[in-house]
Amino acid sequence: MADERKPAAECENMDEVRREIDRVDARLVELLAERFSYVDRAWQLKQGTSEGATVPWRIQQVIDKVRGRAEEHGLPPALAEALWRQMIGWFIQYEEERMRDDDGAAGR
Repeated sequence: MADERKPAAECENMDEVRREIDRVDARLVELLAERFSYVDRAWQLKQGTSEGATVPWRIQQVIDKVRGRAEEHGLPPALAEALWRQMIGWFIQYEEERMRDDDGAAGR
């Protein structure tokens, strides 16, 4: 029953709060790993196309959606945007490195 959620308002002490934070963190890591798998596939599909790792319209689309969802869930949109911009920046760097490495390997 470790996956059972206890609402924050029902936590009676810091041990319960920390247990719930750990539960949420575990889910976040799983979701980030899933997102990473799609980013890893994206750079492969972009090879041989004119589309690079940075796609400004898509970045803005993702940010707009995240801000809207954050607001719906009571999360400050600015916090969500900051986190996603950091994550997107890391993923773009990862894609660029993989695409560059793959281009170098193909040229050998």
